[in-house]
Amino acid sequence: MPKIEPFEKYSQRYENWFENNKFAYQSELLAVKKIMPKDGEGIEIGVGSGRFAELLGIKLGVEPSPKMRKIAEKKGIKVIDAVAEKLPFDDEQFDFALMVTTICFLDDIEIAFKEAYRILKPDGSLIIGFVDKNSSLGKFYLKNKTKSVFYELADFYSTDEVVFYLKRADFKIFAFVQTIFRNFKELESIEPVKKGYGKGSFVVIKAMKGDVSNG
Repeated sequence: MPKIEPFEKYSQRYENWFENNKFAYQSELLAVKKIMPKDGEGIEIGVGSGRFAELLGIKLGVEPSPKMRKIAEKKGIKVIDAVAEKLPFDDEQFDFALMVTTICFLDDIEIAFKEAYRILKPDGSLIIGFVDKNSSLGKFYLKNKTKSVFYELADFYSTDEVVFYLKRADFKIFAFVQTIFRNFKELESIEPVKKGYGKGSFVVIKAMKGDVSNG
């Protein structure tokens, strides 16, 4: 069952986070943009209120929360009521799919990745942005999980765990970037985006369906 209750009850609080943590948000956007394909037909799975899709030029998303869908649609995004584990699309339909801070709210990460694999073209890619549970921010979220209306029901993953499930879904080639190297409260500017993972709290993975890199 989709974990939509917090987003239904606290949609404005969700939106406020982006305003109150603008440097973190902009850093995450830059990290995703750096690794995302430059062109092609894309979709955001778990589009939320469209905060990422809007600025990344993605015009189509899926989202199970009615309130989040309504906000995203006001930003010009076509949003379909669906979950990551059961996508209402044809096989090999998209050039890329994006998930940002979505995997922690999935009911079944393995099925969701297999569905993403299914809807991607042979040379397509899945881009995943998330907070690594082994990072300083990830450890903070885990420690304070019960105090957060959003993360109380969340499942956090390390980068290695995400790669494990991606491989189980038959993704083959991986690229990594990371950002946010300090506490949110200490950020006074946009954080750098660096290759790899293990130091930044926010990690973006590009997983390729085929054996040829793109974007």
